[in-house]
Amino acid sequence: MLLQAGYVLRARPWAVEDDHTAKKLLQLGLLIAVFGILYGAVMGSFGGVFGERFWQVVFSAVKVPFLLIGTFALSLPSFFVVNTLFGLRSDFSYSFRALLATQAGLTIVLASFAPFTVLWYVSFSNYRGAILFNTVMFGSASITVQWLLRRFYEPLIRRNRRHRTLMRAWLVIYAFVGIQMAWVLRPFIGYPDAPTQFFRQDAWGNAYVRLADMILSLIGG
Repeated sequence: MLLQAGYVLRARPWAVEDDHTAKKLLQLGLLIAVFGILYGAVMGSFGGVFGERFWQVVFSAVKVPFLLIGTFALSLPSFFVVNTLFGLRSDFSYSFRALLATQAGLTIVLASFAPFTVLWYVSFSNYRGAILFNTVMFGSASITVQWLLRRFYEPLIRRNRRHRTLMRAWLVIYAFVGIQMAWVLRPFIGYPDAPTQFFRQDAWGNAYVRLADMILSLIGG
């Protein structure tokens, strides 16, 4: 598994070549699951890991890979339609492998940030601060992994420059879906003084409005 992770982080052609496709897709999916579980467990450890708080660790470990895979799956159909409209449907199989490899890279990078999350948790006890810190970690991983996406997409862009536009379109679609998906699946960081739960009762709502309110509240003290 570490060998495959190295291939992904170095943007080796292994990740996008069309040989042994089924096995390769399974390996990439496994990378997303394992490293997603790793960061999710750390993410859910805010406020402790003993007693009832242990279940928040378990819940978050399950939900982080589900968030990443679910966001990818929900974003893919619209991206397929956009590829078709741009006349690039014949390249979609390669695009799919490139995007999945990038998703695996995102999860690996995110897991590498886990020690920073642990350090933040032992240094600060502010719940809203913990949420925003993890938001920064996800955002930082997403920005970092754009280098991988560009590397994987280079052959497509050389073939047709319209793929550059579609690559940017994917980033917009994925971010839009991912933020709302994370809101629906919360809590990833359980409030220490509240009962541990898998979903919030008020799961649905507008993530963008609530995130802005949270930032303003934190700034205002």
